[in-house]
Amino acid sequence: MNITILSALIFVIVFAGVILTHEFGHFIAARLLKVEVEEFGIGFPPRITTLFRWKGTEFTLNWLPLGGFVRPKGENDPNIPGGLAAASPWTRLAVLFAGPTMNLITAIIVFAYLFYQMGVPDYSKVQIGQVLPNSPAAQAGIQANDIVVGVNGQAISDPNTLHDVIYANLDKPVTLTLQRGGQTVTVTATPLSSRPQNEGALGISMGYAMVRSGSIIESTGYGALAVYDQISLLVSLPAEMIRGQVSPDQGRFVGLKGIYDLFGQAVSRDIQSRQTAQSAPPPSSAASAPVNPQEPTYFTFQLIAILTVSVGFINLLPFPALDGGRIFFVLLELILRRRVKPEFENYVHAVGFAILLLFMIYVNAMDFIHPAVINLPK
Repeated sequence: MNITILSALIFVIVFAGVILTHEFGHFIAARLLKVEVEEFGIGFPPRITTLFRWKGTEFTLNWLPLGGFVRPKGENDPNIPGGLAAASPWTRLAVLFAGPTMNLITAIIVFAYLFYQMGVPDYSKVQIGQVLPNSPAAQAGIQANDIVVGVNGQAISDPNTLHDVIYANLDKPVTLTLQRGGQTVTVTATPLSSRPQNEGALGISMGYAMVRSGSIIESTGYGALAVYDQISLLVSLPAEMIRGQVSPDQGRFVGLKGIYDLFGQAVSRDIQSRQTAQSAPPPSSAASAPVNPQEPTYFTFQLIAILTVSVGFINLLPFPALDGGRIFFVLLELILRRRVKPEFENYVHAVGFAILLLFMIYVNAMDFIHPAVINLPK
């Protein structure tokens, strides 16, 4: 199949799946807590057809495929018996939290799969990721996936130590002891102070080494940590942009086109890596062995996990019309022990929805006017 067509198909399935997963969380929680659900829509209106009815819920298929929706009975009217707005505050909180929670649980599962396939971090070893062409590291013969054992006789066990040693020796030759497969290699490189900050003094990226996962349980634990790390990055992003640590272009929102472009890159790279891997030697089966550098990549699954976390996190923000905005009003009700007037709350959510709609139009327009340049790591 043509890669462009395959990328478009995967993009639609993934984007719709992430939204439907979110809505399915709301649906399951509502049904378990005896809140009636009038419609579960696959895609957005206009409607194509009604697929079936189950326990009072109409399951529909709609023309716009990028997502779906749940329509609880009496969502905004507390005077309708059996509806969401008429339920207790704790029931409403559970239903509202269920959508983002389902996204985060799904992200943990996807990350767990990735760790099981790609390996888990070994926090006692530092591995070279990318080596930039014509950099001091490339000229010295440093290769991607090398394990850094020591620098100038100092043992290296974490990336921060390696970074500090490199920058303490700018414009001076340093001797690196590397583990490459079953061999120990010694090279000399000179970190340069004249190099751009975004390329690094040696021209390398580094992180903890990846080793084979011993079990699904271990991978799931790392999956939960990965979700936590992604949320931490999203929380810290505004402050980093204010401090200038992240440029506006790097921290900007991307719309459907930007996400589609990323999936196009990911699918292409994943297919290419599998074609390369077919001629590569089989990876070691030893649990402590470094992950084989010729193994196929999983950029598409990484994007699925990141997108799923983002949808779950963004929906928890306390902004009107989002789940977080509705949760805010329920929490206010619990604190004040009286309900905010439904008419006022509905008005606030309507205004919030209009602002979100305008923001989405702006973001998607900027994808065409000023496309974001985002390249996956080598």
